[in-house]
Amino acid sequence: MKFIGDRLLRKEDPRLVQGRGRYVGDIALPGMLHAAIVRSPHAHARIVAIDAERALKAPGVAGVVTYVDLGDAARPLPIVPPHAGLRGKNFHLLAGDRARFVGEAVAVVLADSRYAAEDARALIDVAWEPLPSVQEPTAPGSARVHDDIPDNLAGRVTLSRGDVTAALNAAPRRASVTLTIGRAGGQPMETRGLVAEYNSMAGLLTVWASSQVPHQVRQFVCELLGLEPHRVRVIAPDVGGGFGAKLIVYPEDVLIPLLTMRFGRPVRWLEDRLEHMLTATQERTQIHTVEVGFDDEGRLLALRDQFVHDTGAYTPRGLVVPLLSASMLGGPYRIPSIEVTFDSVYTNRVPVTPYRGAGQPQAVFVIERVMDLIARETGRDRAAVRFANLVQPTDMPYDVGLRNYRGSGNVVYDSGDYPAVLRRALEMSDYERLAKECLRARQEGRLLGVGLACYVELTGVGPFEGATVRADTAGRITVFTGVPSQGQGLETTLAQVAAGELGVTPDEVSVISGDTLGIPQGIGTFASRAAVVGGSAVALAARELRAKCMRLAAQALGIAEDEVQQHGRRFADRAHAERFIELGRLASAAAVAPAASGVPPGLEVTHYFRPPDIAYSSGAHVTLAEVDPDTLQVRIHGYWISHDSGRLINPTIVEGQLQGAVALGLGSALFEAIRYDAAGQPLCASYMDYALPRSDDMPPMEIDHLETPSPLNPLGLKGVGESGTLPVAAAVASAVEDALGTLRVRVEEMPMMSGVLRRLVTGGGA
Repeated sequence: MKFIGDRLLRKEDPRLVQGRGRYVGDIALPGMLHAAIVRSPHAHARIVAIDAERALKAPGVAGVVTYVDLGDAARPLPIVPPHAGLRGKNFHLLAGDRARFVGEAVAVVLADSRYAAEDARALIDVAWEPLPSVQEPTAPGSARVHDDIPDNLAGRVTLSRGDVTAALNAAPRRASVTLTIGRAGGQPMETRGLVAEYNSMAGLLTVWASSQVPHQVRQFVCELLGLEPHRVRVIAPDVGGGFGAKLIVYPEDVLIPLLTMRFGRPVRWLEDRLEHMLTATQERTQIHTVEVGFDDEGRLLALRDQFVHDTGAYTPRGLVVPLLSASMLGGPYRIPSIEVTFDSVYTNRVPVTPYRGAGQPQAVFVIERVMDLIARETGRDRAAVRFANLVQPTDMPYDVGLRNYRGSGNVVYDSGDYPAVLRRALEMSDYERLAKECLRARQEGRLLGVGLACYVELTGVGPFEGATVRADTAGRITVFTGVPSQGQGLETTLAQVAAGELGVTPDEVSVISGDTLGIPQGIGTFASRAAVVGGSAVALAARELRAKCMRLAAQALGIAEDEVQQHGRRFADRAHAERFIELGRLASAAAVAPAASGVPPGLEVTHYFRPPDIAYSSGAHVTLAEVDPDTLQVRIHGYWISHDSGRLINPTIVEGQLQGAVALGLGSALFEAIRYDAAGQPLCASYMDYALPRSDDMPPMEIDHLETPSPLNPLGLKGVGESGTLPVAAAVASAVEDALGTLRVRVEEMPMMSGVLRRLVTGGGA
């Protein structure tokens, strides 16, 4: 039986829609304390003194902890991954001498209820000495975010292929453009939260965390609190969305476990929406200055990009985001000579770490704006310019010539047919007809435009992911995986993978994710890797378990292995079907399997899959947009997606991922902008100030799939979780620029809010 490719309904949905999900906020333990955190009201300030006397006398208060109380845990969190060019800084559990952004934690109060904790928090007096802050990464000024980094430069890296200067000088045509990309951040329905409990008798610490990386949380807890890994269990229960906001290990992820050990009672901390807006990591802000050389046919001959990346106050994920932007800047195009240099700059703002797409939406925005620029300069159709530059399927595997973000080798596209996905997107949308209709509409006074964008997404990154597949004596089959679910349907897709390999149905497979007790090692859910790497681990473990079952069944029945015929969880003698053994009995026999059986004891297999390289999905989007001539608000009327994510486990889930990713991309393109004033105060601290796309902002979507299997994993999978987000802003910019073509407006900034377009239309500049 094979279930890969089937449109099965999600197994988890009945439980979730009936309110039977189990989130961190649902976990209540006897004697539990509640934590409330005192946060800095300043972007940059010295902490002169903290007076907690009044708070300690408040009803129900169990204690107050500041930096001086942390003991051996008063160390910065590790930076993952390190980089030779990084001058890295990371959080402490609580700020010591200084706070470096509005919202940084400086003290925590524990009380019998959340209400008491929050009331007592207001009684803690902090004496502040405000300091000058750095707000603009392009003009950091004389203030220092960190004393030992006088230029506020976290890192400078150059990636290159060929002699760009010579190629630019020799190019028949040259052009340049400056592109600005604003801040946004993940907005999961469930904010961050933790519950921790310490059993002193057993010496066991249990942590429930709304996290994308429970194994990494365990690692950091062990490192900072001096605990042995087998004494720490981290569980990511149902997680109500992540989008990268729950990717890093935050100070609270270690602070709450420390508090439960210190006070001898369970502790719960739940982030409110204001805290999330102030402190959850963000992304996107970059300013790119691009120079390109090309010929009369629109072929891109050389590209030089220098960009500045705002990394915020700390670098929990090192240089990952700007490295992804730089290494993926070429997109699906052949560029003979390319050079990308970035400066990652510290500012007194919330730290920047990967947010759905992780640096790649910026790269797509840049290269696709360049493609439209070339089309405009040469007078050629925008689609024709792209076809002239696309990597061809015969080029695969294609070496881009730039180091990948991990530094493990070059970016090498494993497989794909980029012209085919673009052709299909154009056919689906009837692009030529749309272009003519838009032209007629503009002649009649309607600002209607069509836009397009192509993309390649890095997916399925290592270094590994594991799975344990187990059959017990009751015949139940359980899969334990190191990739936690954050709403993307892993209970269904991984069950489909396991069932197909085991010869049972997905309903007979239970998937347990996000529990470090289930499998000892794991990396996490991010970078469109869960199905690719985690699913491959499940497939290989299940394949090995089935082989083990066949061998044990043959021994139990006294026949050769090739004479065993499987019928679901029953293994029979092919010649005598009445002679069979059930899976549960096989598990019982395996529990005491002698050495003579030739198999290890126990009916379970653990497999760690290590992909040999990174896989790459690809696609093309076409969109139809209208700009209101009075308000300059943008409305999307149609959206067409042609996508290649390799072999599809469940097309319905893939399409749901693409739809959600496009919604997020539209937010970044048109609505969402995290802004700060000159003093570093965030101006978007609630949904009154930070606009998310609504259901009526979503256009009708048509989605088509091209399947070119990846050669890098046994299932031929490529990731999909972030892909749909990457080209949205670029496609919308292309459409808006087309709509405003008679006004000669050049869209060089995202998000494209009405105020931005107003400046462009009135000549105020971008």
